[in-house]
Amino acid sequence: MDDLLIRGGHVIDGTGTPGRDADVSIDAGRIVAIEPRSSRSAHRAIDARGQIVAPGLIDIHTHSDFTLPLNPRAESKIRQGVTLEVVGNCGFSAAPALPERMTMHREYLAPSAPGLELTQTTFAEYVAAFPATSVNVIFQVGHNTLRLMTAGMESRPVTREELATMERLLEEALAAGAWGLSSGLFTAPGCDADSAEIVALARVLRRHGAAYSSHVRDEANRGAEAVREAIAVAEATGVHVQIAHLKLSGVDNWGGAGRLLHEIEEARRRGLPVDCDAYPYDTATNPLRNLLPRWVVEGGIPPMLARLGRAEVRDRLRADIARDGLNNFGRIPSWDVVRVAIAPNLPQEAGRTLGEIARRRSVDPLDGVCDFLVADRGETRILITSMSEKDVWEITGAPWVLVGSDANALATSGATSRGKPHPRSYGTHARLLGTCVRDLGLLTLTAAVHKTTGASAAALGLDDRGVLRAGAWADVAVFDPARISDLATYDDPHQYALGVSTVVVNGEVVVDGGDHTGALPGRKLRRRN
Repeated sequence: MDDLLIRGGHVIDGTGTPGRDADVSIDAGRIVAIEPRSSRSAHRAIDARGQIVAPGLIDIHTHSDFTLPLNPRAESKIRQGVTLEVVGNCGFSAAPALPERMTMHREYLAPSAPGLELTQTTFAEYVAAFPATSVNVIFQVGHNTLRLMTAGMESRPVTREELATMERLLEEALAAGAWGLSSGLFTAPGCDADSAEIVALARVLRRHGAAYSSHVRDEANRGAEAVREAIAVAEATGVHVQIAHLKLSGVDNWGGAGRLLHEIEEARRRGLPVDCDAYPYDTATNPLRNLLPRWVVEGGIPPMLARLGRAEVRDRLRADIARDGLNNFGRIPSWDVVRVAIAPNLPQEAGRTLGEIARRRSVDPLDGVCDFLVADRGETRILITSMSEKDVWEITGAPWVLVGSDANALATSGATSRGKPHPRSYGTHARLLGTCVRDLGLLTLTAAVHKTTGASAAALGLDDRGVLRAGAWADVAVFDPARISDLATYDDPHQYALGVSTVVVNGEVVVDGGDHTGALPGRKLRRRN
C-alpha cells in the first residue's frame, strides 16, 4: 500500500508537454506511478478534482538563508507551492566567516539579515548546523563574502595570495556541498573584482562541476555590457552561468528589454550554458547604501557613516547622482519612488518614502537620505520602483526566462514579520501562475509551470526534481488555476497567497487544505561531484 494518492487532478508534469487527467501515487518519498483512474491503494487519498497537480515549484534565486534559521516553516514560499529554494545569492552568504572578520561581516550583512545571529563558521559547519526546514535548500557561497574574508572592504584588486585564499575557501565550500558560487558585482566589495578574478574562481567551479550565478555588474546604464561579462564567463570556462533577476533599471533604459533578451538568446543559440531568472514586479529591493556611488562604502560601514556626515562628501554625492543616476539603478524620477522596507533602528519609518521623510524634516532629499543612513547605522533596506512595467512583462513572458523571487521566506507573525518588505516574498510564484497567466495572458499555464519546475531543475542540473514522473522525488503542488493569486501589496506585504490547497515535500504533506501542518521534511541538497 502506498503512502499517498493524489486523485482526480489535471497533471501538468513540468516537462512543458500538455497536461492530462491522472492520479499520482507516492510512496517512501518518491512518485511511484502516474496513471488515469489508478486502482492502487494508499493510506491517504487527496481529492484534487478541479485542480492542477504540478511539481513543487523551484525558487531559483532567494535569500532565505537569512530567514529560514529564524522560521524554518518557510510559510510565505510554501503556501505558493514552492518546495525548493536556492540560497546564498548576489554574492552574499553567511559562510565562511573567519574570526578576524566577524565585526565587518555582521556590519556588512545587517541590512540583509536583521535578527539573524552570525557566528564564526566554516562552510561545512554552517551547512551542518542549518536547521530542518519545510522546503528543500540548495546552498551557494558568495563571492562578496570570500572577498570580505580576504581583502575586506578595500577598493583594489586582490593580491595573488588573497586570490589563492579565496580559491581555497571556495574549494572548501564546494567540498561541503555548495552548489556553486554567486557574485554581486554591483556593490562593494564584489565590484572591485575584475573579470580575471571571476574567471579564476570559475575555473575552480569547473573542476568541481559547480555553477556560477551572478547579480551582474550593472542593471541600469551599462546593463548590456554587464550581461556580456557574465556570458563571457561561460564562454571562457564552460561553467553554467545563471544571470540573476534580469531587469532594466532607470528611466533612461526603459524599453530595452527586447535587446537584453536578444543578448542572452544569442549566447544560448551558440550553445553556451547560460540561463537567467526574473521576478514579475517593477520594484526592486536593496540595502539603501547600495544606491549610492561605490566609493561611499570603501573601507566598510563605520568609514561610510563618518563620510556621510561631511558636507563636501554630500556635495560630491549630489554631483555624481545628478550625472550618473543611482548605482545599479540609474536615474529615478525622485526619492518618492524609494520607500523604507526595514529600518532596524528607525522601525516607525517602515513604509514611508525617502522623499516624504525629507519633506517632513524640511531638508534636501539627499541630505535626508544621508541623515537616515547615519541614524539607522547603515542597516536600512529599501524598495525602489526603478523598472518599466512593459519591460517586466516582456521579460516575464519569455518562456525560457526562469523564476526567482530574489526574496526571503517570511511569515505573517514572529521573527520574520517585521517591517514592510517586498511583496514578492509572498507573491512571486502565485503572481506568475495567476496574474501573468490568467489575467495578462503572457504565457500559458503549462509554460508557466515549466519555467518554475522542469526548466529550473534542468538549469540546476537536477534530474529527479522539478518533474512528475515515476522515480522522481515527490515534491508536489496542488492549486486551483482559477483562484491562485498574490494578495501581498507594498502597503500590506505580509499576506499569504491564495489558491494552493496541498503541498508535498519529499512525500510528506506540508500544506494540507491550505494550512501549514508544521512538517519540516525539506532536505539540504548537495552537489554531486
